[in-house]
Amino acid sequence: MATTRTGRSSGTWHNWAGNVTVHPVRTVSPASTEELAAAVRAAAAEGLAVKAAGTGHSFTAAAATDGVLIRPDRLTGVTGLDRAAGTVTVAAGTPLRRLNETLSAHGLSLTNMGDIMVQTAAGATSTGTHGTGRDSASLAAQIRGLELVTADGSVLRCSPTENPEVFAAARLGLGALGVVSSITFAVEPEFLLTAREEPMSFDQVTGSFDELVADNEHFEFYWFPHTDRCTTKRNNRTEGPAAPLGRVSGWIDDELLSNGVFRAACALGRAVPATIPGIARLSSRALSARTYTDIPHKVFTSPRRVRFLEMEYAVPREAAVEVLRELKATVDRSDFRVGFPVEVRTAPADDVPLSTAYGRDSAYIAVHMYRGTPHQAYFTAVERIMTAHGGRPHWGKLHSRDAGYLAGVYPRYGEFTALRDRLDPGRVFGNDYLRRVLGA
Repeated sequence: MATTRTGRSSGTWHNWAGNVTVHPVRTVSPASTEELAAAVRAAAAEGLAVKAAGTGHSFTAAAATDGVLIRPDRLTGVTGLDRAAGTVTVAAGTPLRRLNETLSAHGLSLTNMGDIMVQTAAGATSTGTHGTGRDSASLAAQIRGLELVTADGSVLRCSPTENPEVFAAARLGLGALGVVSSITFAVEPEFLLTAREEPMSFDQVTGSFDELVADNEHFEFYWFPHTDRCTTKRNNRTEGPAAPLGRVSGWIDDELLSNGVFRAACALGRAVPATIPGIARLSSRALSARTYTDIPHKVFTSPRRVRFLEMEYAVPREAAVEVLRELKATVDRSDFRVGFPVEVRTAPADDVPLSTAYGRDSAYIAVHMYRGTPHQAYFTAVERIMTAHGGRPHWGKLHSRDAGYLAGVYPRYGEFTALRDRLDPGRVFGNDYLRRVLGA
């Protein structure tokens, strides 16, 4: 029988961006749901808080704790594949890369995904990771079942027919309802996507935004602040044949230009902020138009090796163009020096209570700053625009909103907090971040 790996002197844990650091009493790496439940019971008996941390790709302190830190590095793997039902079940700590590669080996795929694959399945869904899509977007909305370890060590199996009220909320639960131990996703036969990437002007994109969203299964674009230039991406299903990027050309665009040269440019901008507008103009022209066809995870995702801080808000889709024009005007008249492009994606309305797309078609607008550069003034100005339009902040990205604001933009917020009171009245899974966004 496997044994739980525990560390008494566990040192520190920090997230990917390096802006969150914690010193837990101990870390625990369970290899099964039973071991996870035992670790939760032991921590609760000692009066210690419990949080699970995946790969640390949240910019918020959603996973921070000075109690017991659950590391799911041994709670991994595909545990069930049901072709007839169109589902795959994975342990919570399974990296999305491993999930996607396993699915591909069986001729299957998720319908949609975000733009990186390094997160764990539970970490990504619990914070609302999403891609872009006319008809599909978030990972949480693709969940068909899950297993949850609650504050007393009980294990709840949840689906639309089993503990349905818990299932509805725990698909995107922020770690507030318990620790997810496994997830069942909907899958479909693997398909091909043709990706078309090309530059457009800011006015062209915003002037035809509704058409671009309606005419493409997956549309997104990046606007380069201090310029009027954007890079657009349109991904649509095709019968093929596959025509993947060449090894050399793909490496030049995705590694050399998007990571290597861009990292050097960001470092220069951090050292000499006056160079950033010029760098932005060069960056906006660096990537040429290209078209290629490949399997989904090779089109939806790309490597992200330049570390940064990020804020992202979901606004009503009909407000997207107005918000973007306000954002551009704010940058143009300010002394901000913004070296990272602004990312814009969309999502259809879904029924996940704390999903940023709950009940409304949404546009996601994300702003970034290179790690180590001042970001507060820029992010504050952006947040002021987003909240004026009823924006909902991404749960895993920087924001300053609290329970009072969030209760006003989520129609089922009260249902979620009532469920939390029932499942975790003693706040075994609490931390400072949850106290701010969900209340005490």
